[in-house]
Formats: sequence, C-alpha cells, structure tokens
Amino acid sequence: MKNGIRLSALGGVILAGALALSACGSDDNTDGANDATANKGDCVEATVNAAGSSAQKNAMDEWIKGYTANCAGATLNYNPSGSGAGIEAFSSGQAAFAGSDSALKPDEIDAAKQRCKGGNPLNLPMVVGPVAVAYNLEGVDGLQLSPTTLANIFAGKITTWNDPAIAKDNPGAKLPGDKITTVHRADESGTTDNFTKYLTAVAPDVWKFEGGKLWTAPGGQGGTKSDGVTTLIKQSKGSIGYIEMSYAENAGLSTAKIQNGAGEYTELNADTASKTLAGAEIVGTGNDLAMEIDYNTKTAGAYPIVLVTYEIACETGLEGDEGKFVKSFLTYTASEQGQNALKNLGYAPLPTEVATKVRASVAAIK
Repeated sequence: MKNGIRLSALGGVILAGALALSACGSDDNTDGANDATANKGDCVEATVNAAGSSAQKNAMDEWIKGYTANCAGATLNYNPSGSGAGIEAFSSGQAAFAGSDSALKPDEIDAAKQRCKGGNPLNLPMVVGPVAVAYNLEGVDGLQLSPTTLANIFAGKITTWNDPAIAKDNPGAKLPGDKITTVHRADESGTTDNFTKYLTAVAPDVWKFEGGKLWTAPGGQGGTKSDGVTTLIKQSKGSIGYIEMSYAENAGLSTAKIQNGAGEYTELNADTASKTLAGAEIVGTGNDLAMEIDYNTKTAGAYPIVLVTYEIACETGLEGDEGKFVKSFLTYTASEQGQNALKNLGYAPLPTEVATKVRASVAAIK
C-alpha cells in the first residue's frame, strides 16, 4: 500500500575514514540552529563502518565535518564504493548502513532483512542529487538536448556532434563534426540505474536496453565511480556522460539543458531539480520512504533527471552502540542543520514534506 504523499564490499580507499565523530542524540534545535553543525548532546563511543553511493560522497564529507564540530569520541568510516557494493556490504554485516542512489530491489530485501535480524530495512531519502549530462565540446555553450536525441546518443545511433537531430535541438549553434564519445559508469551504480530509468521512461522507442545498476548498452568508455567518469569527460574532447551535479560543478564541466515533459529545455540547478519532486511519490510502506520520480514531469521549469540518494538502515535489529550511533548520525543528517550543510555543494534540498517524514522514520529506529 502506498503512503500516497505527492510532492510540489568495503574495498578501496576510505575517504572519510578515521574521523572522530559523536553520536549526538539530542534532537534539540537550540544549538547550531543558525549553522550546519550538529547539536551538542550525548555521544556514543563506537567505530562504525558505512559504504555505498559515491554520489553522496561530497555530502557525507560535509556531514562528517558538521557532526564532528561539537562532538568527539567516535569514528565513522564511509567508503564511497558505489551503491551496489554498499548494499552488499550492509547486507553482509560489513557496514552499519549503506548509501544507495536507488531503493532496495525485491531481490535485495531478503538479505537486508537478515542483516536486520528480521526487522525491516528502511530506504531513507537523504540527498536529492541532480544528474548532470556533462560534455566536453570546445566552442559550444548552452547545449540543448531532447530526450530522444539524448537516448540516441547513448544508444550509439547518433555518433557526431553535427548530427541533424542535435542541430534541430540547437538552432543557430555552430556544431563541429567531431565524433561523440559517450562515457558511462563501469561499476554498479545507482546513478546508472536512475539515468537508464529516465531514458526508458522518456524514450522507450529508442532505449531498449536492460536497466539496473550495471550499464548494458554497447560502446562508449566506462569510468569507475563518479570520479572516474568525471575524469574521462574532462580529458576526452567530444565526450558526453552522466554524473551528479556536484561532480560536474567541482570539475568545471559544461552541462546540457534537458527538455522536460512540458517541452522546455531546462538548465540544471538546485531549484530546477527540486521542482521535479513535485511529481514524485513516496511508495514505501510504514517508515520505509522509497520514492518514485516522474521523469516525464510537466512542471514548469523542472529539470527532469534527478536521483534520490537513500541511507539504507535497519528499523530494528542493529543493536548496541553501533545501532545507537547510526540513529544519532542519521538524526543529524536529516535535521535542518544537516540539510543546511549541503548548500552550495551541488545538491537540491529535501522538500519540507519529505524531510519531515524522514525525521519521523529515523526517530522510529530502535
């Protein structure tokens, strides 16, 4: 049953490791109300591992800084290993919670329930990450792409930048005849899952490839994690790829305007991405807040390619200091202070209705 709310392996380098954190359990907003730091409160001394979405790496880094500002005595290691690896690490007991750019799939829920000792695993939306279509094309600014053109590019059917379809989307633009190099994620990624969901929804006659976290379309270059895709785009003339807005901004890459369901070519920014959530729906039950996004949104000024990054956590079953720590840390990330910490980082804010639900779900964790 839907809630029916409508809205207007730990391998690799642990980038946020060995940082002193506190499990600040206070939900009082008197301290730090005007900044992005966590409130002072009780601290739980525990070493906690978490892993997953590289799309939320920049958010997690900022949360760690905000959380440590008033707290000390505990350690959180977050490994931005990718959504698929993060869920595997969580389900196998190597991570206390996981970051994922897509909600748990049916075939992932059973293993997650075992991790939670029979309790429910929760999908808690924590970050709205607009997906940028970034490109490297000298002399071309303000590139515009319709859904069909975009799908044909990544399907390998449009291979040069001066193709008539691209020219139609960009009247008057001087487009070179350079070969197009598409760049995708080589590892399992929730960003890929969301991007291919978008292509399937908006261009079903073109995009016939299997969806999911692993890229299945032929051709192109694959980069590992968001950093790898960003680097390939930046180094490859004539390239185009999909990455989170924060990575595109940090790398100084050009991003395309994407045509939404209302026919508008919309520039990517936090405000236009937030508007897409006007058509989103929470489809989880109880305290599970899995969301369904309308990629064909006709909301005026809405940028249509967005993903919601979740924290996957146990509603019950994670015991001891580890469980207390997870509840406390997620209390901070969902708070006004935690969300304020994401300003100017290339993320869009959680709508008030969603943030309120997330806080209630975190408070229900036992």
